[in-house]
Amino acid sequence: MSEQTPYEMLQVSEDATFEEVQAARDLLIAATQEEKQRQAIETAYDAVLMDRLRLRQEGKIKVPERIRFAERLTEPRPPKVSLPNINQSPAWLQRLLDTPDPRGIMISGGVYSVLAALCLYAKSTDALSVVLAIAVGFNIFWLNRKERKLGRAFLLTLIALVLGVAIATAILQGVAAPLGLGPELFVGLVVMFVFWLVSGFLR
Repeated sequence: MSEQTPYEMLQVSEDATFEEVQAARDLLIAATQEEKQRQAIETAYDAVLMDRLRLRQEGKIKVPERIRFAERLTEPRPPKVSLPNINQSPAWLQRLLDTPDPRGIMISGGVYSVLAALCLYAKSTDALSVVLAIAVGFNIFWLNRKERKLGRAFLLTLIALVLGVAIATAILQGVAAPLGLGPELFVGLVVMFVFWLVSGFLR
């Protein structure tokens, strides 16, 4: 008997489709347990594929439309929807806000914590005024190092001072008395906190 052709080994005709060739290969491999026979089937399968490729290159086999233009059959991906930016703040506010690094927050927080502790131990109004003056100076320095604009740093510090005093005065009766803090001391602590916010999150 003559040696079998790859098509005969796979038990398919020469005009079988690729799916039929692949299905025949899978079926034969599943039906045999011998490794040598499996290798022969795989070799025949590879030979059929190479023969099909050669025939296609020679124009003897028409390539199906679904293979030639497979991109036409793929479902078009829906366009990506870009969500609008929720935080659409005004330009002037974006220029004013800062994204501080943790190290800067820790440094300024440490300085204001020490100054707040000095406020608690201040024996007189004069000593409290000196501590607040140091806080004002540090706030101006810390803001100025960001933008190198001394006038801007001074203005923001002045606004923070006025805002801190206004907040402390508004909540003085409801908070200071239960905590046992004097009015001047309470105002000083609130101002320190506002300074920390302004120096950390503004520029």
